[in-house]
Amino acid sequence: MAKKEHLYIVFENLIKIKSECSCEIFSECGLSDVTVKQIGYLKVIDEHGDVTFSKLAKITNHSKPTITEMINKFARMQCVYREKSPDDGRIYYIRLTEKGQRIARAEEKALLRVIEKMADSLDEKEMESLIKLLEKVR
Repeated sequence: MAKKEHLYIVFENLIKIKSECSCEIFSECGLSDVTVKQIGYLKVIDEHGDVTFSKLAKITNHSKPTITEMINKFARMQCVYREKSPDDGRIYYIRLTEKGQRIARAEEKALLRVIEKMADSLDEKEMESLIKLLEKVR
């Protein structure tokens, strides 16, 4: 049991480091109080590319008025902007600003920062051993 407790402490520390890296990224964006739900919506917009209000409502299972309210809030936060469709002037695409992209991709960047810290702390052989060990976890 002591080994599992030790492993718990080690992983808890890694998660703490990742969380600190995420917080740093959000602070760099001037948004220390962004919610997990908001990050999730920004990720959806980032992943789907050409997202309209209707498409985002369908993907997130929300009404169009709810999506409009959310996008208005994101626009005030300078995370998104609307772009009129060149093919149909009635359609607007929701686009992420650079700030919105940084927030949407913050978890990925935070994980990369943790990996960099690990790589800086381990020599080549230790890194290879860690990779082999972690690959065994299913």
